[in-house]
This record gives sequence, structure tokens and C-alpha cells, in this order.
Amino acid sequence: MVGSLDFSLLRDLFSILLLQVSMWGSESFLVISPSEPIVAMLGTDTVLPCHVSPAMNVESMELRWFRSQFSEAVYVYKDGMEQAEEQLVDFKGRAELVKDYITEGRVAVRIYSLQISDNGMYKCFFKKDSDFEEATLELKVIGLGSGPHVFMVGPEDKGIRLTCTGKGWFPQPEIKWTDATGEKIPSLSEDETQDDDGLFQIEASLIVRDTSKTKVSCSMKNPFFGQEQVETISIPESFFPRTSPWKVAFAGTFFILGIFLGAVVFLAWKERQEKKRVQEIQEEKEKESEARESLEKELVGRKQLYQQDWKKANLYADWRKEQFKAVAVTLDPDSAHPNLIISENRKQVSLMENVPQNCDGSVYQGQEESEAVFNVLGQNYFRTGRHYWEVEVNIGTEAGPETEWAVGVCSDTVIRDKWFVECPEKNFWAIGYKKGEVKVPTFSKSLSLRQHPQRIGVFLDWEDGDVSFYNMVDGSHIYSFTGITFYGTLCPYFSLQGVGTSVTVC
Repeated sequence: MVGSLDFSLLRDLFSILLLQVSMWGSESFLVISPSEPIVAMLGTDTVLPCHVSPAMNVESMELRWFRSQFSEAVYVYKDGMEQAEEQLVDFKGRAELVKDYITEGRVAVRIYSLQISDNGMYKCFFKKDSDFEEATLELKVIGLGSGPHVFMVGPEDKGIRLTCTGKGWFPQPEIKWTDATGEKIPSLSEDETQDDDGLFQIEASLIVRDTSKTKVSCSMKNPFFGQEQVETISIPESFFPRTSPWKVAFAGTFFILGIFLGAVVFLAWKERQEKKRVQEIQEEKEKESEARESLEKELVGRKQLYQQDWKKANLYADWRKEQFKAVAVTLDPDSAHPNLIISENRKQVSLMENVPQNCDGSVYQGQEESEAVFNVLGQNYFRTGRHYWEVEVNIGTEAGPETEWAVGVCSDTVIRDKWFVECPEKNFWAIGYKKGEVKVPTFSKSLSLRQHPQRIGVFLDWEDGDVSFYNMVDGSHIYSFTGITFYGTLCPYFSLQGVGTSVTVC
């Protein structure tokens, strides 16, 4: 009887075990990913985790992480090993499977050295036999750039124009101007561009007309990460435009002279009135002298304030020259393109007049010359210090739409054969003229200038990594390259294109 019961019990346990094995063989599963976006800094490493529910060993499954299309594989694991031939080129050598807990159904893909292109949506795909499931993940790549940097451009529209710049941000940062009390000030304009790596470069402008707002702050904030960077600039009250004391003095003088003329007509016979008239004129001269002295003191005060913080004030080019060493630049004939003419004193460069021309008068260029930039270097070399020189650009009446010129500085090791782009990435820091507009070769947009410069001042500050350009006719600021780390030796750079154009070193 007891043996019969033991056999029956064993049979029931065996049946239950077979039923469980059958259920396990057909067990379905879910793939679960993080519900919140994964936020990571540009250039760092991150992981994209997924796991199955219920927990189970996924070593024998096909595991795949991909972008919007199934074929855009970030990482593929199948038959117990990585399937590198299905992987996108951008992720080769940058993605690996984290499988410390693969027997529990928890795995992840680690991506090294995050790039801007890695930002976006991903899917993880798990397949077992004919059953498969997938889940969606979002990766937000954050780039905290440099800046903000605030500069005073100069007086404009009854106020002071300020600019706030930053570069190397992703995504596009939020820009905000505030006064000393924290009150928000609306921007006049905001311009943004993206470089080849997808990073944003921002420039915002503001005109401050309220003389009580002597401290203004510019902040840039990453919308996802929440980190904010701020820079504050102080504006001396004397920098704000005001009515010149000369105008007040001259207005008073003319008024008194009118009274004096009336007195001469009606009271010419009175000697006493004549003496009074002379006395009044003398008093006015003394007032004019006092006004002149007051204006001179004010200018001295402005200059002292400027000298204390001249690096942030992009104005008063004549005062800026006092901070730099004037250089007598001469052109190097050995570095000149064959189509250029260097004057005997090595101060002027122009295009050869006997260069073949088209029917419309433009310079004929064969296949080889059409890819060339006609350029020449200066014989001066700089490895440290602050240096300054001026050049004058002359565009003749016979110049056509193909006329181009560029002035600035470059490394003495740059490659200048055939065609090239005069941009900082190639160690050129220059401004140029093309199609009737002054431009910076780094960007396609034109510079907003009050007039085209004919006499240009070039300011090179080696230690501060700054190359600035000024219109020396009206003293206005044209453009500045900032935050540069120079290596090697720099020298003056000039290029010309089109008949009737010349550049002269002043």
C-alpha cells in the first residue's frame, strides 16, 4: 500500500515538472528601457541599458541596438558573439556590450567618446526563436561651450551697443540679458551658426540707453542640463553719448553776438556800451576756455577708464594703438604669387596688367589659375607681444564683380598652393571683400558695417590670442577673432583677385 502511494506521488511530481518545462519553453517576455532620457556630456562615455521581464538568461538571444531603421545597427549580438559586419561605420570601435548580468536578462551597450551625431532616439531589440520584442530609448548629448563673453562695440542710436558671444554649445543655449537688479532686458538681435561638428556659435546684441544701467549681465543656459554661465560688464557713465559742451558754449556765444550787433546799430555812439561789449566778449572767451578745459578733462577721464579695461571695449581705435607696438610691415617678394606685382619699396601689391582677360574685362584664368588665390606674405615675423599696422585698400573704377581682397595674419607654415580657404581652421585670421561685401571667411554671412573700410588697422595680441580689425577712418570696430591659442610664427597676410585693385601698407 505504501509502495503504491510513493509511485503515485512520484508520477504526479514528474507530470508537474513536465508541465513547467513546457510553459518555460513557450514563455513570452517584455523588453524594458529607461522611461526618462539619458543625459550625457559631449566627449564622455555612456550606456544604453535594456532588460527583459520576467528575468531570464538572454545569452542565446539575438540582441540589437539600432537608430530609426533596423539596418542602422549600433551594436549586434547574435550566436553568442558580436556581429561587427552589420554595425554602422560611426560606431565601429566605439560601442561594446556590457553583459555582466546577461544571465539575469540585464544588458547594455556602452558608447565611447560621445559625438553630437549620437544625440537622438535608439531602439533595443531582443529576439528568441520566433518571438521578439523591442523598446525605445532617448539619448541627449550636452555640450557646455565657452562664454559668454561681453564686449562694448561703441556708441549707437543714443546708447552703447553691447555684444555677447559664445561657442561650442549643444543644443542651442538660452540667452538672457539682465541689469544689476536682475530685471530682464530684451535682446536687439540674436544670431546663431553651427560648425562642422554641429556645435552652436551664438552672438546676441543689445543697445543700452538708460544711463542708470551701468552694470549689464549676459547669461547662457543649456535647456536640458540646466547649467548657466554668466558674465557682467560695467559701463562707465561717461561712455554714454551726451550733448557736447562745445555746442552749449557756441550757442551761448552766438546769442551774445546777436545782442552785441543790435547794440552796435542802436548804441554805436556810446563809448561806455562799446567798452561793455568788449568786456562781454572777453567773458565769453573765458567761458569758452573753461568749456574747452572741461571737455579736455572729460576726455582725459574717459581715456583713463578706457585704459583700465581697454581689452573689453571695441572702440576708440586711436587709443587702442597706444597699447600696441607699431610695425613697419614690408612685403616678401619671394612669397608672392607670380601674377602679383610688388612695388620697389615693398609697400604695395597689385595684380599684373598683362594678365589675360575675358571679353567683359575680368581676369582670364585657366584651369590651374582658377583654383589659385593670389597672395603674398609680409617679411615681419611675430612670436610674442602686441603689434599693430595699417593697410589701405584701393579699388579702381575698372574693378569688376570678381574683385576680391583679404588682409590679416597667418602662420608661416600655412599651405598657400592653388585654391584654399582663408579660415582659422587653416591658421588664417583675416577679413575679406567679395561680391561687394566685407565678410569673414569663417562664416558665409556678411558683416554689418556703416561703410566699407578703405584704411584698415590690424591689431595682433599674441598673449591674449586676439586678432582685431578696425576702420581707421572713423575708428569703428570691424571684427575680432578671440580666444586663439597661437603656435609657431605669425606674419602679415594679403591676397588680391580682380584687375584694378591694390593694397598698400601705410
